[in-house]
Amino acid sequence: MSEATEYPTVLDIGAEQLGKTYARALMAAADNQGVADEVLGQLGEIVDDGLSANPRLAAALASPRVSESEKNAVVDRLFAGHIHPVLTNALKVMNAHGRLGYLSAVRDAAADIRDEQLGRVVAEIRTAVPITDDLREDVLRRLGETLGRHVRLKERIDTDLIGGMVVRVGDTVFDSSVAGRLAKVRQKVHDGFSQQLLRRAEAFVAADVGLSDDTQSSDAAAQ
Repeated sequence: MSEATEYPTVLDIGAEQLGKTYARALMAAADNQGVADEVLGQLGEIVDDGLSANPRLAAALASPRVSESEKNAVVDRLFAGHIHPVLTNALKVMNAHGRLGYLSAVRDAAADIRDEQLGRVVAEIRTAVPITDDLREDVLRRLGETLGRHVRLKERIDTDLIGGMVVRVGDTVFDSSVAGRLAKVRQKVHDGFSQQLLRRAEAFVAADVGLSDDTQSSDAAAQ
């Protein structure tokens, strides 16, 4: 299975830069209070469990038609008391600048910052269905032993895989998916068929050359 190459757009690059700007400020404030992992985890829950699961909420927080005070009220009602004050303050700062629509980019950038701080490598794992906690722990352990570093998993669902998983660490890909195995089988069949064609072509050329030599010898003898 081939993967389509994705090229970032101007909007993607703009969101990424904004995400990095707010993430640096957030993680610096969290580091100062020794709550970097706590804040990062809570931000991830807001993005993954709150906004991704509730598109209407995400749209409202990103909409310029919803006032700053209304958005602050939503932040207080949904999150205040459940998240660290450092994160609550960051959300309100972003709201004051009309940037709550970039929370996902901030989360991604903050995770990258934390990975760099801890010397942690990121591994993307794609599976046809969500992985279990036991499998996640096993994958983390095996990757950690193989790479000799702490690993953070980024999980993606890809129904095209049918079963199994594909793990990417940088430019290295570990493919144990059903689709991957089928692709290898198809490639082997293709390679085998190509080799057969090549051997037949070589045999044909050899026979043709031999026939030409025999014909030339016969013509010479006749003369």
